Amino acid sequence: MNDVEELKRYVAAHAESLAIPPEDYRAVLDRVTHDGVGPGSWVYEWSRRAEELEAEGELLAAAQRYNFARFPFVDGNARLDALENSVRVTDEWRVTVPGIERLDLPLLGGEVGFWTHGLSTSDPKPLLLISGGIVSTKEQWAPVLLAGARLGFAAVVTELPGVGENTLRYNAESWRLIPAILDALADRADVTRTAALALSFSGHAALRAAVEDRRIRTVATAGAPIRHTFADADWVSGLPKVTADTLAHLVGVPPGALPSVLPTWALSADHLRALDIPVRYVASLRDEIIAPGDLALLREHVRDLDVLAHDDVHGAPRHAARTREWLIDAVRSSVEVPL
Repeated sequence: MNDVEELKRYVAAHAESLAIPPEDYRAVLDRVTHDGVGPGSWVYEWSRRAEELEAEGELLAAAQRYNFARFPFVDGNARLDALENSVRVTDEWRVTVPGIERLDLPLLGGEVGFWTHGLSTSDPKPLLLISGGIVSTKEQWAPVLLAGARLGFAAVVTELPGVGENTLRYNAESWRLIPAILDALADRADVTRTAALALSFSGHAALRAAVEDRRIRTVATAGAPIRHTFADADWVSGLPKVTADTLAHLVGVPPGALPSVLPTWALSADHLRALDIPVRYVASLRDEIIAPGDLALLREHVRDLDVLAHDDVHGAPRHAARTREWLIDAVRSSVEVPL
């Protein structure tokens, strides 16, 4: 069972990143008193708000609230229903938005789902690959597809292994999913000009993939773990409970085993020095999830690094608008640079 006060803090940061009005999400949070079943529970109150919005025809808003009902991960039938409702309503929403399609691919022995815009065999555009962290599904970030389209990209949004509908297990080799995605989309997009808008733990995977795959031309990320977040046993042992529980769920180990398991994810100085692409990184200077030494490693070893630093906690909820603008500008710059 989750600590609802902790859930409230983290979902508020996600709500801010999606520009959800504070009076809306706070009204739901005020009704949540426990993480069980029935009125007052996390899943019930978020799902009730989602149902109200769905009845009003506010499909995207409803899908986001169903996604919050699923947060942080599926741990039983109630959250599974919420996830399925989020996917269902997102599919209903995308029918109202010209160009957005659903795509499912068998990759690396699992099934990986996508929302897409602009894929074309006759007019392949540079690819924008969008993915969130360990607690956010592709449905949460589906609206970013439209920003990608305005910038001239073919855009796809997906999930980390184990998150949402992605059936793969999260492990130290999960970065290999990104080259597999590029291979699968090579006939529908110019994957040799790929920009990764990869948030949090997806940012780690994108950076590791970019070391090996030169088709990735830019990585724009926020709050991505690098080395100490994985390899510092004291830091890992002190992670917020919701983060530790989610990581343990995705990896398939007890939370207490994380300090001995996660070090194999760590990026080395050699990995970072091998990056010869623009890396754009949003850092929170009071981040409770990402170890402070990780930003220092990037600054020491990455040759083309630009950092937007906020005096804030993980996700920089008080600076969400500025972060969105900065990351989109980073992506825009990547497609404007001639090869």
